[in-house]
Amino acid sequence: MNSNGLDMIDNTTARRDEPKVLLRTENLTKSFMTDSGQLTVLKDVNLAIAARERIAVVGESGSGKTTLMHILGTLDRPTSGHCYFESTDLFSLKTDQLDHFRNQQLGFVFQFHQLLPEFTALENVMMPALIAGHNRRQAAEMAQTLLSQTGLQQRLTHKPGQLSGGEQQRVAIARALVLKPRILIADEPTGNLDSNTSDGIYSLLDRVYLEYDLTMIMVTHNDELAARMDRTLRICDGCVTG
Repeated sequence: MNSNGLDMIDNTTARRDEPKVLLRTENLTKSFMTDSGQLTVLKDVNLAIAARERIAVVGESGSGKTTLMHILGTLDRPTSGHCYFESTDLFSLKTDQLDHFRNQQLGFVFQFHQLLPEFTALENVMMPALIAGHNRRQAAEMAQTLLSQTGLQQRLTHKPGQLSGGEQQRVAIARALVLKPRILIADEPTGNLDSNTSDGIYSLLDRVYLEYDLTMIMVTHNDELAARMDRTLRICDGCVTG
C-alpha cells in the first residue's frame, strides 16, 4: 500500500483490468438547513457508473444536479449514504487521502472556467501537476502538450482575460486532463457559450473522451449534448432516475 493508503486507485493500474462499475452510490442523501427548516435535495440516490461510460445529468434548475456532481467529485460530503470508487468508500478516507484522490483521479470543467486570472494559459494548466508534486519543467511540458492538442499552441502566454470564452473553456479542459484522470466531471461546460463555439467544445470533448479513455459525467441543459452521451440521469424532487 502506498503512503496515501490508496494503492487500489493508483493511476498505474492497467485500465483493461478496471471493474465494470467504476463509481457507485448507495442511499446517498443530501440535506441543507434553511430558514424554513431542513431541505432535502437528494434522496436515497443509488446509481452505478461503468468505466468509460458517458453520463448526462439533467433536471430543472435547483433540482440538485450540481449538488450531485459536487458529491461525486468529493467537493462536498453527503448527509448520509456512501460513494464508492471501485471498492473504496471515498468519504471514509482521511482529508489528505481524499485530496490526493481528487487530484489524481478526477478532472473538473466548470461553466465559468474557474481559471486563475493572474496566470497564463500555460500556468493555469500546470497547476494540478504542480500540486501533485511535479517539478515546473515537467508540469510545463505536460501543460504545453495538452494546450497544443486543444488547438491553443499560440496562446500559451495569454492570460484568461485575453482569451475568448471558447478558448478559456479549452484551457479549462486541458487543465482537467493534465494528470490523465479516469473521470472527467463537467458542469454545464457549454452553458456560457454561443452555439458555434459550443459545437467546437462538443467535438473536443468527444475526442478527449476517446484519447484519454475517460469516464465522463456531465451536467447539461442542452438536449443535443445529452443525446450524445451513453445514458441520461434525470433528477426530479431529489430522486435520480435513468
